Amino acid sequence: MQISIKTPLIESVVLSQITGSEVWLKMEALQPSGSFKLRGIAHACQKHIAQGAQRFICSSGGNAGLAVAYTGRKLQVPVIVVVPKTTSERAKLLIAQQGADVIVHGDSWFEANDLALSMLQEHDQFIHPFDDALLWEGISIMIDEVIEKGIKPDAVVLSVGGGSLLSGVALGLARHQLKDVPIYAVETDGTASLHASMLAKAHVALDKTTGIATTLAANKVCSNAFQVSQHANVKSVVVSDQDTVNACLNFLDDHRILVEPACGASLSIAYDQKVHFKPTDKVLVIVCGGSGTTLDVLQGYTFD
Repeated sequence: MQISIKTPLIESVVLSQITGSEVWLKMEALQPSGSFKLRGIAHACQKHIAQGAQRFICSSGGNAGLAVAYTGRKLQVPVIVVVPKTTSERAKLLIAQQGADVIVHGDSWFEANDLALSMLQEHDQFIHPFDDALLWEGISIMIDEVIEKGIKPDAVVLSVGGGSLLSGVALGLARHQLKDVPIYAVETDGTASLHASMLAKAHVALDKTTGIATTLAANKVCSNAFQVSQHANVKSVVVSDQDTVNACLNFLDDHRILVEPACGASLSIAYDQKVHFKPTDKVLVIVCGGSGTTLDVLQGYTFD
């Protein structure tokens, strides 16, 4: 069964004009669950079903849980999603609408994750939201789709939370002999765990995460993402919460698609010209999506 979809690859005239380069958008926001997470999670869940899994349990800040819930409904497998208290009401509602049981526990994803792991019984399968090679395999296929369209990127821009998107994109690029293409890994001021690790040249954790981009709020990226940052051409970029919201609102006006601040982080690179690309560059921006926001929420943020 095909659960995730081939998403559109569109040229953004607006962002191309702003950056002075050729900007292409991989529209993962149009996945049925609303984010790129469905690619890896659907791939992993189908592998586990084939091996006898009868129920899925996951921990999530929102998007991964919704992807597991959607996949479970399509495969007719029960799902439990444990989310931290920081998860938006909208995200919890959307997960429940897919038929999953939603449990709210803990002040952080790590506390929610501990509970999820403690609930596992025989024939249950734990679905990690970002740290699993099966996830990266599924995500990597988006690069295959880009290449199939005849676009060979000179740079890739993506947001980093736990690191599954970075891991999957790096895997896809390597498969097409593009491992030297620069990947601009974007985080917000309060969630920059990859940035901290790259500065330290060690796999470190933040003491805490802060800010509005809660789906980026892993205080430590997965080990594979850190290794990618050390061996691939990864360039860390950190943006403000206000940058993310401004980019989301501009993107809604320009492309009629609503995305959450975690995705706005990447879009702000182009809108605010935070990176100067060459006029001949084909810049691939992963529009990773996000389900936990509304226009009212975006317009309601205030910044000092």
